[in-house]
Amino acid sequence: MHEMSVALSIVEAAEARARREGSGVISEIALVVGRLAGVVPDALRFCFPAAARGTLAEDAVLVIEEREGRGVCVSCGASFAVSFHVAECPECRSLAVRVVSGDEFIIESITIEEGE
Repeated sequence: MHEMSVALSIVEAAEARARREGSGVISEIALVVGRLAGVVPDALRFCFPAAARGTLAEDAVLVIEEREGRGVCVSCGASFAVSFHVAECPECRSLAVRVVSGDEFIIESITIEEGE
């Protein structure tokens, strides 16, 4: 499952950061996931506890902010929601559409509690 490997990568990155900061316990990981990123947030939420088991992120809360896809027509400049990387402008019907958001996949923040 693709989302399991993504979840494992997130945990690995968060643990590396926690170790650099002094090996505290990770209490929260916040992500930004665009709807065009190829990751299903609900599946990622489902996989995360298994990926985090036995790690510094075992009890962490996974917070996911989903962002819609947005496109801009190169021909007429219209801005609109898109659900695929290939889209048609709703104003002029041009296929010259540039995706400007929605393909993000970012670890926005990692909250680390100080170890005792």
